[in-house]
Amino acid sequence: MPMGSAPMLSMDAGIGPWLGFVGIMAVGQFSPGPDLVLITRTALASGRAAGCRMAAGIATGLMVHAGLAVSGVVLAMAGDGWLRIAMTVAAALYLAYLGTALLRSRGLMEFSPPDGMKAGHPFRQGLMCNLLNPKVAIFLAAVTMPFLADGRGGGWVLGLWAIVVIEGFTLWVLWVWLLQWQALRQAYFRKSKWLDRGFGAALWVLALVLAVDVVRTA
Repeated sequence: MPMGSAPMLSMDAGIGPWLGFVGIMAVGQFSPGPDLVLITRTALASGRAAGCRMAAGIATGLMVHAGLAVSGVVLAMAGDGWLRIAMTVAAALYLAYLGTALLRSRGLMEFSPPDGMKAGHPFRQGLMCNLLNPKVAIFLAAVTMPFLADGRGGGWVLGLWAIVVIEGFTLWVLWVWLLQWQALRQAYFRKSKWLDRGFGAALWVLALVLAVDVVRTA
């Protein structure tokens, strides 16, 4: 999910606003961020099954974030500076931990993932990566707010929550399947040592962005 703000959506009747919401969610999902970096590396290194398990973990995190967003809890949490800082610090530390594991990678000559990136835990890694990032909940609150600003509830709330979760899981799974293209995977395995270090550096950059955000808002 992106770290910026989302555009406001019109509440005109019809399917247009819903399609706009789906489109914004897709753009947000594939904007540079921890989820994209982690699931891309997992799908390339560990294959379709591990990538789909990670997609399920990320979607489970989205269930929580989307629930908080559509219920208005995120707006209340945003006013609690210390809670937001604590969540952001936890996310930065977790990303730095995963990034360090990848930076220490010696490649996948024997299909052995580096310490901290064991293939048996892709669901947990996806869940924690998404759940610990408060930017996800803030982004979802910004996107869903126009739909709920006039007091709409019931089916609207459930519909927004379902779109976030189902679209998120579906697009991640499709991304995992796309990354199974044989030529792409073979290229990854040939250069796995350096590509893993690139993924690790990207996670560290994202961790530093969160750390700077903590310092700026503290």
